[in-house]
Amino acid sequence: MGWIVAHFATPVCNPFIRSLVGWLRPSLAGGIRRLVGWLVGWGAMAITAGMSKCVGAACVRGVVMKELVLGRHQCVHTSVCTNFYGTRLSVRPWNSRAVSTRQGFNVRSMSATGENGAHKEPTDYDYDLVAIGAGSGGVRAARFAAQFGAKVAVCEMPFAPISSDEAGGVGGTCVLRGCVPKKLLVYAANFPHDFESSRGFGWSFEAEPKHDWKTLITNKNAELNRLIGVYKSLLQKSGVDLIEGRGKIADAHTVEVKGKKITAKHILISVGGRATVPNIPGKEHVITSDEALNLPERPNKICIVGGGYIALEFAGIFAGLGTEVHVFVRQPKVLRGFDEEIRDFIAAQLQAQGIVFHFGETPTAVEKNNDGTYSVVTDSGKEVSDLVMFATGRAPNTKDLGLEDAGVKLNKQGAIEVDSFSKTNVENIWAIGDVTNRINLTPVALMEGMAMAKTAFGNEPTKPDYRYIASAVFTQPPIATVGYTEEAAVEKFGDIDVYTSTFRPMKATLSGLPEKTFMKIIVDAASDKVVGMHMCGDETPEIMQGFAVAVKAGLTKKQFDSTVGIHPTAAEELVTMRTPTRKIRKKNEESGTEDKSQAPASAAY
Repeated sequence: MGWIVAHFATPVCNPFIRSLVGWLRPSLAGGIRRLVGWLVGWGAMAITAGMSKCVGAACVRGVVMKELVLGRHQCVHTSVCTNFYGTRLSVRPWNSRAVSTRQGFNVRSMSATGENGAHKEPTDYDYDLVAIGAGSGGVRAARFAAQFGAKVAVCEMPFAPISSDEAGGVGGTCVLRGCVPKKLLVYAANFPHDFESSRGFGWSFEAEPKHDWKTLITNKNAELNRLIGVYKSLLQKSGVDLIEGRGKIADAHTVEVKGKKITAKHILISVGGRATVPNIPGKEHVITSDEALNLPERPNKICIVGGGYIALEFAGIFAGLGTEVHVFVRQPKVLRGFDEEIRDFIAAQLQAQGIVFHFGETPTAVEKNNDGTYSVVTDSGKEVSDLVMFATGRAPNTKDLGLEDAGVKLNKQGAIEVDSFSKTNVENIWAIGDVTNRINLTPVALMEGMAMAKTAFGNEPTKPDYRYIASAVFTQPPIATVGYTEEAAVEKFGDIDVYTSTFRPMKATLSGLPEKTFMKIIVDAASDKVVGMHMCGDETPEIMQGFAVAVKAGLTKKQFDSTVGIHPTAAEELVTMRTPTRKIRKKNEESGTEDKSQAPASAAY
């Protein structure tokens, strides 16, 4: 009842007050408005206080207004209050978040309470949360913590295309020097293929299309600057303070930025990772993905060292735009950790495009030649090129963060150790994203940031859910995957059924290009649940996003089969594969043999 009085009476009174004192000075008008709000709020609080130990809803009109007028500028809420005003953030302007923003005082959520619900005044901090790093995860955590009523700040270094100890940028790796700019370059690299495909559909060109690398990079950078503005706007609209500079932990509750110390009840570390280069002679001559996205001109020939997804994506980008590409892979196959059939399939597809793979070769040095070229030295010889790019991994960006001063534990790889709620061994310090080296994907960092905000400020303890996370590799053709590989499924479930299909996509029937699509479904034989899906072909990431929902929901192969496909599409193949390519069963305990029954595949590559 108190909330009803406060919620409706205050807005009704305010138009009258504004008209009554419109000719007065704004400060006087504001004072009268606050006085009326205080009177209404005090009555609302008094009504509710007799009904419950927690003032609950009335605090939005009562305690907030009362404490504002009394000048304490702090409001300690119970979890009930937090839940209440957390659900009314869309109401403008008469909710606690809006009032706190306009009046310039802090509303604290998730306050400490005694065993009987009695309030305990928290230590006075500058902020409830300070996040170090404004990448995707840090921004997500900050925004939602603010929506839950916390006073939040994020510190981030100024933008530069290439990251360093003094340069970063709001948006982080994914937005500025990862997923987004890379995907834009992938689009650019696809056009030559489309031009070639169009000839089979009747298109002809009076002159061969030409590509201007500088135009691509200029337009890409313009888009990045636009996105930086979008991210800054999101923070501003959420009431989050953006502090420019490198954040460093001074102690368990203090972050130092440009010599200024800022205190916080909670600290979130969301600084991501950074590309690494092995310590070999000539390492100063190589570039990483950062530089590859900002080259002044496209090389005629490039050597790429690495067999992971970054190496293969850039191999496709440069090859698509006309560069001669050589890829050096220490292992006998690319994409360690992916399904074996996917690994074989994508290697064959890339080789068909003219990309040269040097399997089993480990570079031992990089030499700069007198003519400005570079030589990659391996135990098998030398390869000369215009540029050498290393895509041999990324490391958590934990150097010089002051973690030791706060007692935060790191693992052997330099990543921050966290529990299942993303909390470090220091009670009030959290870490999310690539700096924890769990699953290094942007959507995972977003999930971790949301879970952290709910746990710390939303009175809703939430663990990130790492089951059945879909991912993609934007090679040409792209790869999409969710769930278990065949090898991991055998280890986990024992008995599995494997369905595979390799086919020529419809578009290639007229283009005449040697394109193939590969699809694979892995089923737990005992439950009939689909536990893994792997695809390589045009638009497979778009297809996988939808099917990933079905896999996580636990749908069975029977339910897949009962779904009517959309024709003609490549995706319909996933609901029309009826006969297993092979059935893998547990080892016979007596003979030690493995039953691996084979069935004809729908196609072969």
